[in-house]
Amino acid sequence: MNTSKSNEIWNRSLKIFPGGVNSPVRAYKSVGEHPIAIKEGHGSYIFDEDDNSFLDFVNSWGPMILGHADQDVSAAIAKQAVNGASFGAITRYECDLGELIVNNIKHIEQIRFVSSGTEAVMSALRLARGFTGKNKIIKFEGCYHGHYDGMLVKAGSGLLTFSGDISESSSPGVPEGFSRETIVLPLDDEELVTQAFKNYGNDIAAIIIEAMPANSGLLKQRIDFIKFLRKITKENKSLLIMDEVITGFRLGFSGFCGKYNIDPDLVTYGKIIGGGLPVGAFAGKKEIMQNLSPAGKVYQAGTLSGNPLAMVAGFTTLKKLLEKDVYQKLNKLSALLITEFNDKIKKLLKDKKYNIQLIVEDSIFWLNISNTADVDIRKVTDIWDGAADIYSKIFWKMLESGVHMAPSAYEVGFLSYPMEEKDIHLFVESLENAIKTS
Repeated sequence: MNTSKSNEIWNRSLKIFPGGVNSPVRAYKSVGEHPIAIKEGHGSYIFDEDDNSFLDFVNSWGPMILGHADQDVSAAIAKQAVNGASFGAITRYECDLGELIVNNIKHIEQIRFVSSGTEAVMSALRLARGFTGKNKIIKFEGCYHGHYDGMLVKAGSGLLTFSGDISESSSPGVPEGFSRETIVLPLDDEELVTQAFKNYGNDIAAIIIEAMPANSGLLKQRIDFIKFLRKITKENKSLLIMDEVITGFRLGFSGFCGKYNIDPDLVTYGKIIGGGLPVGAFAGKKEIMQNLSPAGKVYQAGTLSGNPLAMVAGFTTLKKLLEKDVYQKLNKLSALLITEFNDKIKKLLKDKKYNIQLIVEDSIFWLNISNTADVDIRKVTDIWDGAADIYSKIFWKMLESGVHMAPSAYEVGFLSYPMEEKDIHLFVESLENAIKTS
């Protein structure tokens, strides 16, 4: 595979960006080679600067549920661009997107737009503390809630990739005082959550959890555990914050909470909500949201929040998700992926010293590489420490065959609406060849 132009861009990047990138996992550090530089994307394919084409299962880490350069989304952005990108004032565009969400998700009464998922989490936590008058936050080991200081304690995503030790994922530069207000507990342990409330219940403002932890593999939680979190927060007058940055509008329009009938106090969004442009949001019950400035005293602001380009991209995307057969098609493709994987991949693994377990939730999937048989994996500490080396070999074999996966064993993959059955066949064939030759 010719990568001369990608290598040239990488060498330029190293001189001007820390580590050569503007977001860590893009550096391909965990798979051991130089990254490819992407030039363009159309539908389910992306193309690098050397004109290699790849069937894309990264999809910009989730936002591109309609695929790359969707015609309707692109047209909406272009139409708005000639009329202005940002005004720092209220517009009908933010009303259009806000109403579409509030009117179609029953557990949301009000919403506020920001510019990223990290910003959404940061703001939701401040609001939770301001509303309850309490200070401490419970989060769970391996759940990633963006790069906000208070949440960089035993987190997932790029931190897991680069730390080398999944039990120590905090970043230098985070003062001890920040992490002191964050109680980190293992996932799927009701007893320890109960004990935390016994010890600190009067000062716990909220529990925050990824609706389906998807930054340290895909750690599907028991719904009874999530419902337990809802119950114990209510009992202790704390808030339940569901981080749906990944699962929002991915597991159906109303996300994880709608699918499993969870009634959170606050929800954080990102990725799909912006249609490929930088958008985040936090939303929830009016009683809580009305504490935000200028209605209330909890301050939050953003110069580019609700900017017209992002709003029309998000509105056009979400409108299509409501009107088209997007979710039905994606779920059919994921069902085919499961069938093909079980039929063709499982038998290859009998002669290997490792196992690959395909974990799927709607159009999100993860290849859990382990040294055990298939199990219910719910905690980050259950991930095998030998997975990264094996995944690196598989990653490059698949890339050479034209399939683009996340450059980390701990990141998930995403299906997109333009994909067809032939694309699932190509993925499985590519994985099959990678296993045979690695």
